[in-house]
Amino acid sequence: MTQQDRRHIAAGLADGLSYGEIARRLDRPTSTITREVARNGGPAGYRPQQAHQATVQRARRGTPALPHAATPPGSTMEQEILEMAVKAGMPATAARVHHDLMLSEDGRRTAAELTRRLSVSPASVSVAVNYLVQQGYARRERDPRRRRDIYVIDNDAWYHSIVISRHQTLETVRATMAVAETYGLDSPVGQRLAKTAEFLERVSLDMIESADRWRTLLA
Repeated sequence: MTQQDRRHIAAGLADGLSYGEIARRLDRPTSTITREVARNGGPAGYRPQQAHQATVQRARRGTPALPHAATPPGSTMEQEILEMAVKAGMPATAARVHHDLMLSEDGRRTAAELTRRLSVSPASVSVAVNYLVQQGYARRERDPRRRRDIYVIDNDAWYHSIVISRHQTLETVRATMAVAETYGLDSPVGQRLAKTAEFLERVSLDMIESADRWRTLLA
């Protein structure tokens, strides 16, 4: 991997791109990008110049890198959490913003605080927050005295994210059933799509019932 490739990776992470999207743009396997980021600081600490130098040094020594080499003590677990979130589909910058909100004392940060703490652009923070709000992982509150937005994460965010996920799944169910009816419910394609729609609907129903049942644990 070239130094230019590593710059593209760093830019992609800063823009909130998934590993898969970065890999597609570089025409490389997703596993290559995942391994490159994981062994060089994780999504929160990846620096292209340091990653390139570390790779050169490892090649000279002829020894494999230790996981998360040259990272501050105590940061490995946090990096693993971020990497798992990215692998699950959350954009990298959104994962960093979400994690930073989780670690804040009162679950609140301003855009300026997130920009400074994560060393990313205000635009990247805005895109990341929009994603988190749309998925129910965070919400916006307006500070009328200082005319600024405050981004908030609380225990109920997990419940709202499940509700939003269910709504999205039901939209998929409706679209799938519409296509099934177009093909005809007696046709092989129609039957396959109808079964898929029913499966998704039943699973989403189980999820929301379980979320309602256990919501008191978040109180």
